[in-house]
Amino acid sequence: MKTYIGDRTIDGILVTVNGEPLQPRDDLKDYAGADFEWSYEGPAPRQLAFAILTDHFGDGARAEALTERFMRDVVANFQNEWEMSTADIDDVVSTYDAAAA
Repeated sequence: MKTYIGDRTIDGILVTVNGEPLQPRDDLKDYAGADFEWSYEGPAPRQLAFAILTDHFGDGARAEALTERFMRDVVANFQNEWEMSTADIDDVVSTYDAAAA
């Protein structure tokens, strides 16, 4: 299981997955370059949502399809410090799948 952690530090934004920096995956989809942000809706939170989902699924197309909703429902509601596991992501995404059925 992976754990995603975000923190606003004196040196700026830090987002890790299992202790390593989360790659923004702007090579697959560039919403905001390599910038991450959270607690609101916009390009940088969208990039974070896409990066988390791409890392989680290993599938850029699936991540892109879910990015907007995941950004609105999850990333826009993160506090200054947050933590999310792969199980948490699966729980959220399962509600999307159930709603589509």
